[in-house]
Amino acid sequence: MLTADVLIPVYRPGDSFEELLGRLKAQSVPVGRIIIMNTEEAYFPKELSERYEGDGLEVHHLTKAEFDHGGTRDQGMRLSGADVVICMTQDAMPADQELIQNLLKPFEDPQVWAAYARQLPAKDCSEVERYTRSFNYPDKSQVKSSKDLEQMGVKAFFCSNVCAAWRRDKYEALGGFETRTIFNEDMIYAGKLMQKGGKIAYCAGARVIHSHNYSALQQFHRYFDLAVSQTMHPEVFGGVRSESEGMRLVKKSVQYCLKIKKPWLIGTVVTQNAGKFLGYKLGQRYKKLPRGLIKICTMNRLFWQEERA
Repeated sequence: MLTADVLIPVYRPGDSFEELLGRLKAQSVPVGRIIIMNTEEAYFPKELSERYEGDGLEVHHLTKAEFDHGGTRDQGMRLSGADVVICMTQDAMPADQELIQNLLKPFEDPQVWAAYARQLPAKDCSEVERYTRSFNYPDKSQVKSSKDLEQMGVKAFFCSNVCAAWRRDKYEALGGFETRTIFNEDMIYAGKLMQKGGKIAYCAGARVIHSHNYSALQQFHRYFDLAVSQTMHPEVFGGVRSESEGMRLVKKSVQYCLKIKKPWLIGTVVTQNAGKFLGYKLGQRYKKLPRGLIKICTMNRLFWQEERA
């Protein structure tokens, strides 16, 4: 049986974080260590560390200036000695006790080097976002390889660190996550993994509850940073189709609004995707933009404090 550790970057954890830890401890397949990479020690409740002392929880503190989407996770990954390391975010809640068990199943195939979970909508999730979740995370599992690139485009690289498992020996051999990246560290590494012959498994049976009701402006910021990350890594994303899946989602979302007889939701679909499209197109051209405009467009201003290519 493969061993598994869980890695979670944390910032200002609330009550739900303790519930997350409890659900991880109640899994049918036990987790070895829960490695917490916490930003700003002052915001982490000491009583939580004391409560789980000696129970596999370890907390590593860093400053806000030290945090990096890829670098912080890479640091945590290299603390683990498990066969598989499962990256999660602090707002992803295991839906049941079989999350770890189901995430580990695909690794029975030695060519599977990564696997990611299905994301289910939270109770407060909007109808449009609820449909987006079902589109991006269907109820059917899939194993993706480089053979799927022509048909799927960049979607073949999709592997979300909201809840994703990585085969640790391959991770170290391939260099792991970029240690300095604005966003999208999971897909950057997943692309390299696939280029080297590895497979990525989508596990519909491994489920976490995770959703956001982003505004059109928030989508703009997110997709700006997404495009920046892809543009900075042409060795992974260059020549790979990246927009056709987005157009398919728009069409399917409009059809869904009509199907449920709520045509007024089409306005939300249009504005949300306009934000995504504009952000993405500007992000692709970030090298031509003045630094002041970039800082308005990004959701990660700290990243731009240093000069970059």
